[in-house]
Amino acid sequence: MTILSAPTALPLHHGSHSHLLDDLPPRPGGRLDAIVVPAFRAPGALRDALALARELKRPMVALCSGEVQARRLADRRDTKGVTLLAIDVHDGVRKVPSFRTDRVLRKAGFAPVGDLALKRNLGLLIAVAAGWDRVLFLDDDIGGVDPTQVEGAAALLGTGQYRAVGLHNTGFPDNSVVCHAYRAVGADQDTFIGGGAMIINPLETGSFFPNVYNEDWFFLLGDGVPFRAARSGTMVQRDFDPFAAPRRAANEELGDTLAEGLYWMLDVGQDPAAAGPGFWGEFVFRRRALIDHVLAKVDMHVADTARAFSIKGSLRAAKGASAFVTPHLCHEFVQAWTDDLRTWNEFLDRFANFTTVEEAFAELGLDHVWSRAVKDVPSR
Repeated sequence: MTILSAPTALPLHHGSHSHLLDDLPPRPGGRLDAIVVPAFRAPGALRDALALARELKRPMVALCSGEVQARRLADRRDTKGVTLLAIDVHDGVRKVPSFRTDRVLRKAGFAPVGDLALKRNLGLLIAVAAGWDRVLFLDDDIGGVDPTQVEGAAALLGTGQYRAVGLHNTGFPDNSVVCHAYRAVGADQDTFIGGGAMIINPLETGSFFPNVYNEDWFFLLGDGVPFRAARSGTMVQRDFDPFAAPRRAANEELGDTLAEGLYWMLDVGQDPAAAGPGFWGEFVFRRRALIDHVLAKVDMHVADTARAFSIKGSLRAAKGASAFVTPHLCHEFVQAWTDDLRTWNEFLDRFANFTTVEEAFAELGLDHVWSRAVKDVPSR
């Protein structure tokens, strides 16, 4: 059993990391090359993304699993007028690098969190092969994206100052379960930018999305410090109930601990690469103390009995998972992630030789591709 030392000072949690971002208005004269959507919900959830692609006259790549299949999506009426690449992402699509972080998680007994990271990595690779340098990654639970604003946000990438530009969420707060609970007991909890609505230049980044919760925060850190990201334009995250299933909190706990720890280092002006076992010992103590602190305050701040019951159930699930999030595991994961960045960059070098998306599909083993007007898709 690991005995953790108490941190030398409070606070237990940083409720905001927004000071790391430059909040800027959209600039005129911007453009997008494509929209990449990791699709999982029913096809109707893609209506907003399809409408945006249609209005911008840009191709949309839909990486499909769950309730949406490529062929059925392609046959829908609302795809009319959209240059669409719909791809079924299934268990056989594994022609991406074998990551050490995956092995670390399996060894520690943590199950994979889904296929979101895989889809985003495939989106990066397809974009590299196509020569796209302004790509909007957009989740299927995001709406309210203004075409003019998003093009203006994309213009900020052209300055060379930013690795990514995220849209500002004016809808339901997109936080982890523990952070939602923190807000529910009256604490100040902000939101950050995320991969659900983020513009990236895939040709200039060597980063990738690891298969852990908060994979987008890791992506933003993958090119090292100084941290350079902006927030511009707006979007709307659709409502969801973060406390509907306690397993959600359990599944998030490792990734949330890791990401909050690394961004804590950024907050205090230190390089996250310097986070050694001693830092993680203190931070894991803080995290567990935070969960206990919030758990103790739920009944005082949440009047609805059923709601309070759900929040406490989720916090207890997070606390249970946290018992397996050791300082050693955190340190080992970050070391493995550093190795994986090198592996990913070696893999990217192979894609530099491709000149069409069709070559990328063949290399990745993406057999189930449906394309409308594929001749309109930019290639280098």
